[in-house]
Amino acid sequence: MYKAILFDLDGTLTESGEGITKSVQYALEKLGKPAPSLEELRVFVGPPLMEQFMKFADFDEETARLAVSYYRERYSTIGIFENRVYPGIEEMLRELRKKGYLLAVASSKPEKFVLQILEHFHLLGYFHEVVGSEMNGNRTNKSAVVEEALKRLGLSDKRESVLMVGDKEHDVLGARACGIECLAVSYGYGTMEELQAAQPLKIAASAGEILDFFA
Repeated sequence: MYKAILFDLDGTLTESGEGITKSVQYALEKLGKPAPSLEELRVFVGPPLMEQFMKFADFDEETARLAVSYYRERYSTIGIFENRVYPGIEEMLRELRKKGYLLAVASSKPEKFVLQILEHFHLLGYFHEVVGSEMNGNRTNKSAVVEEALKRLGLSDKRESVLMVGDKEHDVLGARACGIECLAVSYGYGTMEELQAAQPLKIAASAGEILDFFA
């Protein structure tokens, strides 16, 4: 039934919360905002940064852009590596490749950083395509990322053969906006309540359960 699988990165393939939240905290401090706890800043994992800075800190667009630049000061050299691969992910990717699936990453994170992370953890070779946002802020919306992934895979007219895998409601909703279903994971940064409300095809609790879905 499915020919290709699009994976989100943060909260799906890697546990990246520490590097992201500490870099957000750094940016807020640089802008004179009281830095909330890292737990409160978990809402920044996954969604586009600009959008989250405007929503969470009530920044206008100009200040949010500055916040993103401060965030990247720390993230690009330190935060990017405050990260780890979730248990069972590499084995799952290896098995899915053996089964003949086309694998791609579709992330709202800048593509440059996505490639660095995948290369750092020796996962890059499992993917046929890697799609992220652009450094100038373009293509941060999840549906735009998914559309670009479909285009690069040559599957824009075969959407029924593609499945998204992600941990947040915006993965489910972004995929649905592009006419594809989403398998959600509960081990990432989305709450169970959030995921159930988004109505994904199924919710998996581990990399093993993702693999079982394609058995």
